[in-house]
Amino acid sequence: MTAADTVPVDDPTRDYGDKVVAVEPGGVEPIPLDERHGRPLGLFWTWVSPNMEFATVAVGMLAVLYWGLNLAQATAAIIIGTGLGSISHAILSTWGPRDGLAQMMLSRIGFGRIGNLLPAGLNAATAGIGWFAVNSISGALALHALITSLPSEVALLVVVAVQLLVAFFGHNLVHAFERIAFPILSVIFVIAAVIVLTKSHGAAQFTQFAPPRLGGFLLTVGASLGYAAGWNPYASDYTRYLPPRSSRPAIAWSAGLGVFTSCVLLEVAGAAAVSAVGAKAAIDPSTFTGLTPNVIGKLTLLAIMLGAIAANVLNVYSGAMSFMALGVRLPLHRARAAVAVVFGIVGFIVASFGLANAGQNYEDFLLIIAYWITPWLGVVFVDRLLRRGKPTGVWALTAGYPNWAGPIAMLVGMVVSIWLFCNQTKYVGVVPSAHPAVGDLTPEVGFLISAVLYLVLFRVLKPQTTLGEAAPSVEYARR
Repeated sequence: MTAADTVPVDDPTRDYGDKVVAVEPGGVEPIPLDERHGRPLGLFWTWVSPNMEFATVAVGMLAVLYWGLNLAQATAAIIIGTGLGSISHAILSTWGPRDGLAQMMLSRIGFGRIGNLLPAGLNAATAGIGWFAVNSISGALALHALITSLPSEVALLVVVAVQLLVAFFGHNLVHAFERIAFPILSVIFVIAAVIVLTKSHGAAQFTQFAPPRLGGFLLTVGASLGYAAGWNPYASDYTRYLPPRSSRPAIAWSAGLGVFTSCVLLEVAGAAAVSAVGAKAAIDPSTFTGLTPNVIGKLTLLAIMLGAIAANVLNVYSGAMSFMALGVRLPLHRARAAVAVVFGIVGFIVASFGLANAGQNYEDFLLIIAYWITPWLGVVFVDRLLRRGKPTGVWALTAGYPNWAGPIAMLVGMVVSIWLFCNQTKYVGVVPSAHPAVGDLTPEVGFLISAVLYLVLFRVLKPQTTLGEAAPSVEYARR
């Protein structure tokens, strides 16, 4: 068996191809060659559409309203954090076509079959419950603001039901939905953002909630990084159907710019909205839409709701992929249905409680996302670097393949960085307790600790990197 053998072969039993209105067959096995289709450019709108929603706007609002930055400072922090998350997303997206595997399956290479339960379990909960709840709240708030006679709880139920309905069919319908939503969301949000930016006050600052200035800047970097990097564990889920010879630079640019442009535009617009409204601003769609003419405001509310659905379509789908990466043996459409129902119910309950205090809950959630994703990134990037020129995807599907270097490095990176640098409402770490101006460096420190520790443990524990004469037992659906 060679590295080339990790590329899956044709499978005449599937008959899915580029069909849109068809339930996607299979599970987390490699996508057969005869099922590959699509172009890298399609990734641009796949990643623009889910960010065209109020949850993105709210990141920028937090920077000014809660963390005391002015518009220029918030913009700089947003660009830095989003840039880092977009670069990692671009790199991860290029990993899908060669092996045809979902991101949390590829994560097994650095973590082993059992050790991967840590990141895959966190991502299943993050996608299926956390992000599902966050985006459902933003969609429900928009619908309630548009139809004030509709109770917010009922609005939430409507949004959740639509999201689950759209997500059921799978990969091709997800891409098609994002493509259709792209021009609608882009036109409305660009117009609204331009109007809001013209009404902003660049020097406006609010200090009633804010930590010291540097701390607020670092909190904004961490939050915007957490928002952009929140998509990282999904990256190859949406590139694994591309032909193996697809241009890697085209994939990276399309996926990375899709995340970067949409996040920066709306997060900066959110910061501008708070600077324009002043201390009366709140983490609510009305703060943003109230600055636009009535017609544009109503269209923006509709777009916010559509954007929330676009985001949660990805969350439900990738939640199913992570659920199956845990080792659950179900056909994908059944796994997706299970995630949609179980996680949807739990997410609905979480979102119901979150409606009452959306701003503070959202701040905490964004940072917590970055707390685990950046240590995971430290492991998978170093692992890929150490395996240059060697087979990779084969280890994701090798029965019993162990690599304890990954989970140890990630867990230590999380625990140490959170203990030292966490800056949450319920827990403040050792460093920010003594020096509040530090803000929150947990994501950056977690990445560095996990990356360095994995490099050391890789040398000590020596996980398999070559196939040798005895080929491992590989779980490909068809060879």
